[in-house]
Amino acid sequence: MKTLASAAHSCAALSCAAALLFSAHAAAQQRMYKCVDDKGKVYYTQVPPKECLGRDTQEISRQGRVTKRTEAALTPEQQAAREEEKKKQQAQEIAAREEKRKAQALLNTYSSEKDLEDARARALKDNEVAIRESEKRIAGAEKRKKELEAEKEFYLKKPMPPKLAQDLKSNEAEIRNQRELLEAKKKQMADINAKYDEDKRRYVELTKGAPASASKSAAKK
Repeated sequence: MKTLASAAHSCAALSCAAALLFSAHAAAQQRMYKCVDDKGKVYYTQVPPKECLGRDTQEISRQGRVTKRTEAALTPEQQAAREEEKKKQQAQEIAAREEKRKAQALLNTYSSEKDLEDARARALKDNEVAIRESEKRIAGAEKRKKELEAEKEFYLKKPMPPKLAQDLKSNEAEIRNQRELLEAKKKQMADINAKYDEDKRRYVELTKGAPASASKSAAKK
């Protein structure tokens, strides 16, 4: 009885293995591979041909659907080009997000074109105040310079006191710094106008005459 049972069990195991083998073979028969060699010839085979080794290969089901795709190995040049394209896309995405952020900030800052022009006027006025302050400091430093130069005349034939020499040096540095600051503030007038001109152009572009609330909602999308 044990011998018969063992034999039956062995037959069942063999039948199962055979069924699995047949099933795997049948599944393999249902697959097709498509690829194109370096000469442009298209292959449809049950086993990827050697002509397509290392090239793009598609595994196609019996229904004609692509179930798996194996990309060809890239050359160093192709890999470098892909990395460069990836960096370019990332830079474009960052720039797009930054532009969206700036647009939203602009709409949050100004409620109308008049509001923007009022801000321009305040910025120009603040800059004019800074210019007058620099001019005032330069005038004071120039006056002090004349006083120090007059004092210096007493020491033409004898050593100049260290403090007087230091005061002359500091005075020259102050005049130079204030003049540089004055020039920068004068140039800043043009920069301020250019900034607000661009802000106004962008604001009008974003709003296009629409109510501010609607424009802000649109920028958030």
